Amino acid sequence: MSTAAEPAAPVVRFVEVPVIGSDSVQWVDVTVPSSAEDSGEPCAPTTENAAGYAVVGDLPVYLVWRIHKDSPNFLELLELCGSNEFPKCGLRLMFQNALCPFAFICGNKIQGSAGGAYVYVLTVSGFAYLFRLRNLGAYVSGSVFPENDLMVVDLRAQNSQDVKTTRISALPGLLVLGRSDGSVGCFEFGTPVPGSQSSTYELRDVGLSRIWGLVSRTNVSSSVWSLALSEVHGRKLVYVLHADGSMRVWDLNGRLKIFSHNLGLPEIAGYHPIRFWVSDANNDDGEMFIATLYGSESGQEVVVVHGLHISLANKLSLALTSSIRHVVLDKGRLIDLRISCNKLWILKKDGMVFNFFHVELDTGSTYLYSLQEAFVADQLFQVSADSIDDLMYTSCSISSSMKDSSAQVMSSCLLHRLLQPGVYQHAALVASIQNHKHRLTNSVTPVPSDALRKEILSLIEGEGDAANPFSIACSWKRFCSNYFQCWCQNCIPYGLLIDNSTGAVGLIRKNSLSLFRCLEDIEILAYGSFGAFSDFVDIGVNLSDDVLDCEILFKVLKFASYISQHLGEAAAPVLYESLVNPLSISFDDAMSCILKILERGYDLSTTEHYISVFGVDSIWEKKQAQHTKQRKFSINSLLSLTALYNKAGSWTRVLNVVENYVKRLICRKGDVRLAVDAKGLSNVNTSLLAVSVSHFARVMFESACGLLVFLGHICNVQGQVQMSFDDSSKIKLDLIPLIQNILLRWFIVHMLASRPSESVALEDFSYQLSSLHIDNKNDRRLRHDRLGAHNFTVCCILLLEYPSHAEEHSHLTSRSFIGPLTFTRLLQNFVSWVLSGRARDESSFSVSHVIHLAVILIVHNQYEAAESLIVTIDASHKKLISQDIQNGDVEWSVCLYLLGFCLLVRAHCSRIQLLKDQKVHEAVHCFFRAAAVEGAYQAFQRLSFPPNLQCPGASSAVAWKLNYYQWVMQFFEQYNLNEAACQFALAALEQVDEVVQLENQLHSGALPESAATIRGRLWANIFKFNLDLSHYSDAYSAIISNPDEESKHICLRRFIIVLCEHGAFELLCDGELPFVGLMEKVEQELVWKAECSDIMGKPNIYKLLYAIQMHRHNWRRAASFMYRYAVRLKKEKTSKDNSHLSLTLEERLHSLAAAVNALHLVHPAYSWIDSYQESHMPHDQHSPNKKARKSVNEDVDVDWQFQQQKSYINIDELENEYVITSAEYLLALANVKITPAGSHSDLDSLLNLLIQTGLYDTAFTVILKFWKGSEMKRQLERVFAEISQCCCSNRSGIHLNSLLLTLSEEGPDNHGALEKGMVPHHTTVHSNWRTLELYLEKYKQLHPRLPVTVAETLLHADPQIELPLWLIHMFKDERKVTSWGMTGSESDPATLFRLFVDYGRYKEAANLLVEYLESFASGRMANILNRKKMSSVWFPYTAIERLWCELQDLKNSGHMVDQCDKLQKLIHGALLGHLKQVKLDSEDACNNGMVKEQGDKVL
Repeated sequence: MSTAAEPAAPVVRFVEVPVIGSDSVQWVDVTVPSSAEDSGEPCAPTTENAAGYAVVGDLPVYLVWRIHKDSPNFLELLELCGSNEFPKCGLRLMFQNALCPFAFICGNKIQGSAGGAYVYVLTVSGFAYLFRLRNLGAYVSGSVFPENDLMVVDLRAQNSQDVKTTRISALPGLLVLGRSDGSVGCFEFGTPVPGSQSSTYELRDVGLSRIWGLVSRTNVSSSVWSLALSEVHGRKLVYVLHADGSMRVWDLNGRLKIFSHNLGLPEIAGYHPIRFWVSDANNDDGEMFIATLYGSESGQEVVVVHGLHISLANKLSLALTSSIRHVVLDKGRLIDLRISCNKLWILKKDGMVFNFFHVELDTGSTYLYSLQEAFVADQLFQVSADSIDDLMYTSCSISSSMKDSSAQVMSSCLLHRLLQPGVYQHAALVASIQNHKHRLTNSVTPVPSDALRKEILSLIEGEGDAANPFSIACSWKRFCSNYFQCWCQNCIPYGLLIDNSTGAVGLIRKNSLSLFRCLEDIEILAYGSFGAFSDFVDIGVNLSDDVLDCEILFKVLKFASYISQHLGEAAAPVLYESLVNPLSISFDDAMSCILKILERGYDLSTTEHYISVFGVDSIWEKKQAQHTKQRKFSINSLLSLTALYNKAGSWTRVLNVVENYVKRLICRKGDVRLAVDAKGLSNVNTSLLAVSVSHFARVMFESACGLLVFLGHICNVQGQVQMSFDDSSKIKLDLIPLIQNILLRWFIVHMLASRPSESVALEDFSYQLSSLHIDNKNDRRLRHDRLGAHNFTVCCILLLEYPSHAEEHSHLTSRSFIGPLTFTRLLQNFVSWVLSGRARDESSFSVSHVIHLAVILIVHNQYEAAESLIVTIDASHKKLISQDIQNGDVEWSVCLYLLGFCLLVRAHCSRIQLLKDQKVHEAVHCFFRAAAVEGAYQAFQRLSFPPNLQCPGASSAVAWKLNYYQWVMQFFEQYNLNEAACQFALAALEQVDEVVQLENQLHSGALPESAATIRGRLWANIFKFNLDLSHYSDAYSAIISNPDEESKHICLRRFIIVLCEHGAFELLCDGELPFVGLMEKVEQELVWKAECSDIMGKPNIYKLLYAIQMHRHNWRRAASFMYRYAVRLKKEKTSKDNSHLSLTLEERLHSLAAAVNALHLVHPAYSWIDSYQESHMPHDQHSPNKKARKSVNEDVDVDWQFQQQKSYINIDELENEYVITSAEYLLALANVKITPAGSHSDLDSLLNLLIQTGLYDTAFTVILKFWKGSEMKRQLERVFAEISQCCCSNRSGIHLNSLLLTLSEEGPDNHGALEKGMVPHHTTVHSNWRTLELYLEKYKQLHPRLPVTVAETLLHADPQIELPLWLIHMFKDERKVTSWGMTGSESDPATLFRLFVDYGRYKEAANLLVEYLESFASGRMANILNRKKMSSVWFPYTAIERLWCELQDLKNSGHMVDQCDKLQKLIHGALLGHLKQVKLDSEDACNNGMVKEQGDKVL
């Protein structure tokens, strides 16, 4: 080869594509056991950023390694291949000492070894580590690397203390070290297992020297500066570059030097060789290449490529040819270099900018690689300092105000760009947010897209005034600048990845990995910066055979680029945003505003927001700068357009050139060969393709935007550039619609490629079913895990369904990475399929393919993406941008159908009610629009859908529409959107009439079932929807409108059940719903619901029936329902827990009271209910049953035995039962266990319980209700005797006098005991006395002997008890004396006297007797006259005699002699006076009688 001519100017031919997921690897940290001697002074190269790779295994995989300068003790390892997903985890080996910037990985090529790959590393202290790696996924974080797979070799023994290792290289089983003394140490290893041996030898070039007449060997080599290894014809060769510029080649088989040459070149004087790289040898022609890096004292570097000829005539010999290529690196620092037989790849750093290019060795052509830094800077407006300002000015000019809308547009645009693939990096975003003193909610794992948007917006708005667009712009400028810096720090290029087998070119960065693809012709024009027409021609893009046309196109593109620069690259983002959010900005408004800016400049008339941020001086300077810039643009624009017109000769030719170029913006048709059934691909290769689609679509969109703005601008200035009306019309009617159509296409492609996939809602049934992994498909499981991640876009999902042909499939499933050219072909085919499917017409934009894409997205639960796709097409459909869409109106109905389904699902998942209602309204609108399209029936019949979307077919369009409405109704019903479902049910009802009318006309059966059945089913659905919405009036209307009687009754039953469950009783009771002809059925259903429901359940149906009958004035039936309720309560209360017994009895008491009250409203002659017919419920086998119950006859329970012979129950019997129930209720409240009272014997027991419990009122009520005459008096005496017993002091254990005490006589220490025990009891005793007094006053008129019973009981219990005064007053009848002596009613003083005598109360008896005798003697005049009548006075003389005898007996016995003597004297004196008085009165009475008799005789 010879030196070629001066190469052409470099052209960007390749662009970087990041590997999805490579920036979010989770590392498995494994500690490497190291020797205790592995420490001390460094004797090897210090740690630098380094990376490399190796392709190992029979099934090749890429093993990538990285060493970081800021983490010198770590070696990161990644294992990946093109046919698998990028690994989520990588292996990170942790060493005790720092590592040299070197690692070597090889496969199993060592004899006697087995399995895995081998890794060689070297620490700076001179220890070599040899690892045998297993599967990287088998290692556990925090573990120690197995010593069985590790060998550690101390290499310091081969070096003296002054000799350092300068270079390192390796081959499988061989490690070569270049040293500072010029020697080369070689170490051969076996397998890294315990006990394996290694051999060591040294390569050193020595010469002869004479010192003082003696001959000795001396070292003639200087320090080793570079080292390389290769295998040539089975021989291992070592290439060594020394500091003196000499290169030596050693053959390791014989350990001989076979070549030596000084690499100094006279043509580049002042440069000295620093390092070299050796290509693989071509054993066929014996050629290989050496690339040598030369440096100068000024810092400039040059790479010189030499050829090296290999000969095997007699022995292996090498011959170096002259230099064939010089590559000047200017002042940049070389990062990495790779050389092959025909290309030289160079990665260098110039300041903070990295450059990557390759040189064709045969032609000398240089091709640039566009790195990701340029893409990120362009997307975040970091190319120019004023780019974000221009975006803000453009947004403000478009928006109607300077407030929320402009800031919202700007923020939305920047968020879209920040979160798109290739720009978004979680680690950089976290670092940027933390730099802004804001804490991300989740800084470990990636955050969902919506949540991340909110986080960023809150940060931006929190730094400034959210209502001020200039403040928001400043916040965004700081944030984007900070993010770009963090991104660059996290993505520093470390090394190159070149796979010569496929031609793949990649870049290993600090935290990511990427590959490169070739640019399309249009992309080359977009990336290129052409200063002259000659550069434009030299790029090799075949645009036209006519040189003049090429020059015209050159000027057009250059002017379009000038317009874009003038707008600050804001035109394309704003137009893109108008398509993303058409409700915020319309595309026409955005385009019109951009053209006004080109004509007049930015509108800075409203300046208060700007002044509040930057001040008055700044706004004045900004206005001046904008004015100057606009004047310059206007002049240059006019001059450029005039020159273009003069060059072309007419605008018609210019427009023809533009039209031809515009057609090239349509993606070239891909391969239309037959596709194979090879879907479901998701791996590294497909992820690279997905990101490439995003980048490619963005470039095409921006190119189309540039042309659109150019054409709009020349139309505005057509009068100044001599443009005719015909040319202007062609632009407006032909070119602009064509470009708008192209814009729409590329927007759709970019939207699908950049939008993150939508995570599946947890309540989604299909997702829950697939999460069970019944089919055991790991790829599907992985996709579900990745849904919702930023790096898994909608385009990745489309690739799962991409129908690739055999060749494409082989490339996509290849374990190797894809080459740049192959990459481009795959990109073209896939983009072509996205745009037009497999149609052969590349300009077609069929609606059927849009439907196909939307169905794919819906099947994969990407409803938002499908909605955006169809909404975008819908907007263009309304504007009739594309003639193809206009002709697809029939199929467009299917698009609307799918759009409605997407809106429906998204409404179901929305948590914001306002947004949910809006989505539902839009979905309803879309479904109705779809049915209204003429010919929709044929479109739905032609296309196939998944089962969940396939609408049932029909024999006619009218019948199909009926099925369609019912099908859509089921959609809304499935997602519980009943209001919308009701609309389609009503529409289906209307459609039934049309179908019936068609049947009558054609005399054919278009319906598979009767119209009445369909109407009944639809009305039942309408009833259900309204019932679920609590629209009870509409639900009732649906019931009465239902022509199917069976369905009507079922709906009525459900209606009643729901009303009862929701407590809407007033609708059944107040007559608002008339239930004409249905009232009997309503009552029947309620009765059965009552009978089959839990008696204590809520709501109570018996009460509802009672209310209904009371409202209808049917008193007896109302009473019967309440009585039935009471009967069931009595029947079932025994099975209830005793703790609930009081509640049951209370309910039963209320029910009986309601029944009695209802019967009181009836005429007394009819105040009864039928105990059988009225309380038994009709037996209907079709009525619902919640639980198995006994028959109705078994439920009948009659309280009294005599009622069992009667068929009716009157009001008196109900009142009796009410009294019994009230007594049982009170006993239950007192926690007294009772048995139901059913007879008089049971009533005695009940009465005993009431008395024992102290429920005297109830006891008296029971007595008065159930006993009469002497039996009643006996029961009353029984009750009062029991009350008296409670009042007795000896029964209570405390003397009556002690009731006056409140504290113990022992002091306050016993106060607690007294308070706890005695005081409550004393209170109870006093209460009993008070109770006894009240009841005795109340009932003594009913039974006069009750005081006697009380007194006798008290004295019997305690003969010494002091009877209360109120009781004694009852005996005395509150009179001291009467004219009748001690006589009176049953409770007279004589009776009290006899009681005193009977119970030994002699003193009280004597005092009582004396009291009455004295009262008798000292009466008033009226009493004296009365007592002198015959038989007017009576005293208990027998009892007095008994008293005298008792006192005499006591005296005789010697007890109480004095006291008895006193009492006898008292009685004797009183009786003596009394008898004298009686004698005198008798005489007076006799005399009086004689006088009267004589008087009568005289008369």
